[in-house]
Amino acid sequence: MEKEACRILFLPENREVLAPPGTLILDAATRAGVIIDTPCGGQGRCGRCLVRIQEGEATRRENPHLTQKQQQEGWVLACTARVAGDLVLTVPLLKERERVAVESAASRRAAPVPCPLPFYPALRQVFLELPHPTLEDPATDLDRLRRALAQKEGLDRLRVELPNLQRLARTLREGKWQVTLDLYLPDGEARLVDLFPGKKKGPLLGLAVDIGTTNVVMEVVDLRSGRSLGGASARNRQVLRGEDIISRIVYSEKGEGLKELQGLVTDTINSLLLELARAHSFEPGEVEVMVVAGNTTMTHLFLGLYPKPIREEPYIPTTSFFPEVRAGEVGVNINPQAPVYALPAVAAYVGGDITAGVLASCLYRADRLTLFLDVGTNGEIVLGNKEFMTTCACSAGPAFEGAGMRWGMRAIPGAIEEVRIHSTTLQPTLRVIGDRPPQGICGSGLITTLSEMFLTGVMDRAGKVAGDFVVSRTRERPRARWGEHGTEYVLAWAEETDAGEDIVISEVDINSLLRTKAAIYAGIAVLARTLGIEFNQIEQVLIGGAFGQHINVESAIQIGLLPDLPWEKFHFLGNTSLAGAIQVLISKYARAQAEEIARRMTYLELIADNTFMNEMTAALFLPHTDINLFPSVKAQLEKKG
Repeated sequence: MEKEACRILFLPENREVLAPPGTLILDAATRAGVIIDTPCGGQGRCGRCLVRIQEGEATRRENPHLTQKQQQEGWVLACTARVAGDLVLTVPLLKERERVAVESAASRRAAPVPCPLPFYPALRQVFLELPHPTLEDPATDLDRLRRALAQKEGLDRLRVELPNLQRLARTLREGKWQVTLDLYLPDGEARLVDLFPGKKKGPLLGLAVDIGTTNVVMEVVDLRSGRSLGGASARNRQVLRGEDIISRIVYSEKGEGLKELQGLVTDTINSLLLELARAHSFEPGEVEVMVVAGNTTMTHLFLGLYPKPIREEPYIPTTSFFPEVRAGEVGVNINPQAPVYALPAVAAYVGGDITAGVLASCLYRADRLTLFLDVGTNGEIVLGNKEFMTTCACSAGPAFEGAGMRWGMRAIPGAIEEVRIHSTTLQPTLRVIGDRPPQGICGSGLITTLSEMFLTGVMDRAGKVAGDFVVSRTRERPRARWGEHGTEYVLAWAEETDAGEDIVISEVDINSLLRTKAAIYAGIAVLARTLGIEFNQIEQVLIGGAFGQHINVESAIQIGLLPDLPWEKFHFLGNTSLAGAIQVLISKYARAQAEEIARRMTYLELIADNTFMNEMTAALFLPHTDINLFPSVKAQLEKKG
């Protein structure tokens, strides 16, 4: 006999759901619409999906992430504990640090484009005056529209889909046979996106979106002028179901996981769009075309494509060239008939964001040998020029984007963006975005922290915090101490912070950062060696990604993230993924060029290269096991004695 369903109440949201005994608490929360942070995708690896049992019982298994005290207080992991009866649970609220950031056009995050293509949007507006129908001219409304369009614009083919066909007769008569058409013309055929009685005024809007694994960034553009109205960014809500793409692919295989992940990213886009619309006085439905750039997995999840084969050898995506869809089909709250175009990928781990980056950086036209890096959750690398382009990807992890770090956050007001440590007192000096009490630390701050801790002796080359050494040289409270996750270094005391807690960097954080920087450096080294290129032959290094706007070259070289090359070779381009998407939005030529770029790039699979792990292991030290690869850092260390 089947057991009765159990009642589960989630506090503080007061959401209740019925679930049979044996249901995972995480699954019950999903049914109730309660969001629980599961960075590892619900695999029980991260220990972050803590919920507290207030009343009732749940079956649980032992987990190293739960202390004895936590278990006694009723804490369980939502991804491993199962319903055993009626339950009342408390879910910790998500941090305020995940809020939306809305930006003006003046502070746009897209990179400036060094080789812009002609302004020629695929979306255009046409005003027509149609002859009235008569007994002598009884052509249908659609035929009459097509005839007038061909006569005035020379467009012989017009596709009108059912939603607009249903409005056609009324719109023509309401406008007394004067009508404004918003047409989408990516190729020889025109498609009707929207129509209005009479002559329409106002902007013609398009939306460019960079769907990152950690963050989503967007910009709204007036396609009459090519001028940006403004941009916005926020955490990709999919981070609640996994901080990296592998965790999300695993989660997508659970029940309605794929549908949920697709909904989480469209929810993120819709929330950002609504904030932008309020800030810049337009309606979301006025946006009539959308271009998306993202890595291969993010694009698959956005379109609801089955992603499992991406993580299994031989790592094959469903497609690299994605079908153009309607906004209504994927749940984006712009004009439901608006075309949504996703930039093409190259391989399972080199996506449309890199295609967009190569387009925006102009690498495909470069005479000089160029290294292009997009430092994000994955480290994607392209080496080449106008003659050839070879690319690879390394699983860097989201550490430098702030995810997975105890105090990691995006580069928004309240983030520590630079750290300097006094060589004698070992006291830190912080620079915080917005000159306010710190809330956490962003990627650029993490790089300078690592560099300063290393060069001042707070931390050794293996990333171990030298606690006794720091205490002996510090007159105030010791900055180095034992914490919840081993030794840690205090960047800001509780009374100095916005959160009222000490902001620290722990050895767990440091190890994560070392793995990330090692993977990126190893990817560069293997790619260069495969092509028979020495580092000193590289003539310019272009760094994309929002993170690349703030990175300090000297510090990045000191920790071994970047090759030890002259500083003048490095150029930081900002968010090239978004910049490339904007280019495609405002130029049909850019779309054609992006597709050609994706076809031209040769992909090197690092997993199949036996030397990659050796290179990565060697790069796990500061700056590297072989200090001679970093002569400028070696000279600094020798000077300091």
